[in-house]
Amino acid sequence: MTDPAGRNDADAICHWWRTEIIDMAPGRIAFRGHPIQDLIGNVSFAQMIWLMVRGNLPTPEQAALFECALVAGVDHGPQAPSIAAARMAATCGLGLNNVMATGVNMLGDVHGGAGEQCAELYFDVAKRMDDGAEQEVAVRDGIAAWCEENGKIVSGFGHRFHKPVDPRAPRLMALVREAAMSGTVEGRFADIGEAIQTEIGRKRGADIAMNIDGATAVIFCELGFPAPLSRGLFCLSRSVGVLSHGWEQIQQGGRNKGPMPPRYLPEYIGVKSER
Repeated sequence: MTDPAGRNDADAICHWWRTEIIDMAPGRIAFRGHPIQDLIGNVSFAQMIWLMVRGNLPTPEQAALFECALVAGVDHGPQAPSIAAARMAATCGLGLNNVMATGVNMLGDVHGGAGEQCAELYFDVAKRMDDGAEQEVAVRDGIAAWCEENGKIVSGFGHRFHKPVDPRAPRLMALVREAAMSGTVEGRFADIGEAIQTEIGRKRGADIAMNIDGATAVIFCELGFPAPLSRGLFCLSRSVGVLSHGWEQIQQGGRNKGPMPPRYLPEYIGVKSER
């Protein structure tokens, strides 16, 4: 039997999924052309992530900087909705896989997507510079375009807890500068990120923190990752915290824990009952 393209059933089935990621058959597993037995014990988990996503192995220097970004984003405590949701899920009797899915599924445009949005801004400013604009003009126009489309909050800058400094960002930026000095990265997006931070502070009349999303976006852009992967890689990083908190909550016990202790009730703003 053949399909409309003239292929027989066996060919049609083989072509249903097509991948450059894994070559797997009985007795053979290879990722991006590398036999699994050659990877085990020879590459780090960060290098393996890079290989799977990008198709090639990073240099040791690239892998080290990449891993720094992954380490920095693993957790921010139960104040983060993703972590709180995972812990609540754990008290509902879910297994760790469902607990992790609950937490990761909380990472949307507002909580978790800021790195992708910030990377898009960095790439936009870089394109404006490539088109001939001076950095100062490209930054100003890039921020204006961002705010016109997305509102006044610029993703990657400012933090509801860490003011005026997010302790993760300066360390990451220092590592980017070291990597630029050694030639591992160019340092262009570090310049852009810090210029955006300065311009936002100038406009608001007060310093503003570059947060974890702004700093990791610098690293991912420097290393050549497309903007959408900034979100995916953050989800991968934060899943470590989700797993840790979910497992801790399972060990602690508790049943049906909601977002606040039972003695505290949400404010009712509807029509008052007569009784």
